[in-house]
Amino acid sequence: MDLKSYSEEDLDHLFELAYIKVSETHRKFPQDVLLYFYAYYKHAKNESDLKVTQNPVDGEQLVNAFKANAMFQVKKFSERESKIKYIKLAKRYLGDEFQIK
Repeated sequence: MDLKSYSEEDLDHLFELAYIKVSETHRKFPQDVLLYFYAYYKHAKNESDLKVTQNPVDGEQLVNAFKANAMFQVKKFSERESKIKYIKLAKRYLGDEFQIK
């Protein structure tokens, strides 16, 4: 599976398919994996503006800190690389539920 050789259009299609499969699965992912899915997706879609509230409630501040940390870790990748990493993560954690042809 050499995703780097995929055209932009094919990669976008596979990325959207991976997003749908991850969103619709009933599998439970570890928290760190969820953060990577979040960060790769946001960065790939150029939506990396993390919104932090002034008066967080019920652990929201901690959640925002983990999200921010995940976003900082993926900033070094291009949007294309983030799509590839998201797809590979989906393949790894969904297994047969997400097949790449």
